[in-house]
Amino acid sequence: MSVQTTTVRSPMIIQPMNTSSATLHAVASGSSSPAGLSGVVELTHLGVIRVAGEDAVTFLQGQLTQDVALMSLAEAHLAAFCNAKGRMQASFVVFKRGHDEVLLVCSRDILAQTLKRLSMFVLRAKAKLSDASGDFSLFGLAGSAIESIASGAHPAWSKLDFDTQNLVFLYPGAGQARALWCAPSAAAAPAGEALAPGVWAWLEVQSGIAMVSQPTFEAFVPQMLNYESVGGVSFKKGCYPGQEVVARSQFRGTLKRRAYLVHGAEALAVGQEVFHALDAEQPCGLVAACAANPLGAGGFDAIVSMQTAAAADADNGRLTLDHAAGPALTLLPLPYPLLEDI
Repeated sequence: MSVQTTTVRSPMIIQPMNTSSATLHAVASGSSSPAGLSGVVELTHLGVIRVAGEDAVTFLQGQLTQDVALMSLAEAHLAAFCNAKGRMQASFVVFKRGHDEVLLVCSRDILAQTLKRLSMFVLRAKAKLSDASGDFSLFGLAGSAIESIASGAHPAWSKLDFDTQNLVFLYPGAGQARALWCAPSAAAAPAGEALAPGVWAWLEVQSGIAMVSQPTFEAFVPQMLNYESVGGVSFKKGCYPGQEVVARSQFRGTLKRRAYLVHGAEALAVGQEVFHALDAEQPCGLVAACAANPLGAGGFDAIVSMQTAAAADADNGRLTLDHAAGPALTLLPLPYPLLEDI
């Protein structure tokens, strides 16, 4: 396979998970080093929306939080699609397969409704939107499975093209490099040992990035999932639905909720509420992503969008699941720094 090389525009270098977090998980599981975290897994929970036509990029530029117009063919990006109040209706990994073809990879359970809502804004634009999930296969690659395809280190959100196949580099999880492989459905699957779907889900949680799914539809503005801190929001582009709310949250210093990593002994589910000991009546947060920790008997980890005040006072079992007397949750370090309010 031939590799097309293109200069990447100002890539963001993402550092692996900090040592304290990785050590915490190793100690909790009784393991001195993570094992079985490399391999290949088909991502059947994800789907693809194709936007094609000479106005494809212009159309998406007016709909997403990301600057699609400036995105090169050697890049991918995280992006959100919001309602007029800035609440996220969907989130995507976005990349161009050509100058007039853009793919949006999103949670399959919201794909149909997202496609319908986006299509409402096409009007006279020369852009055709379609569910292309059947046209492409999506695989997650972790650790050494990436090395067999692309040698050397690559920054998050860079993209390599292998003929008609695309490799998008994602944020690492638990210190493991991660990538998204997208190829025509007739193409062979990437080589590598099989990775359990549950392990990939845990690595996603450990990356600190949660994608919108049906249980969290319209639950968050982008900053509540730290999207501004992981390259998912451009504050320099033109208008899109909800832009005023998103910008005001950032520039007026009104961010009261952020996404955090937590650990618990009992299972969690996306959409479950989190409580703080100081307020037994009102939830302080919502589970946005979760997975079992595969390292020994490691319990469960989750990304929770919660009030910053609750996170600042999370010691001594003050965070609980479902209700004030529910299972205790422990706050873990995030694998990336948060962008300060402007």
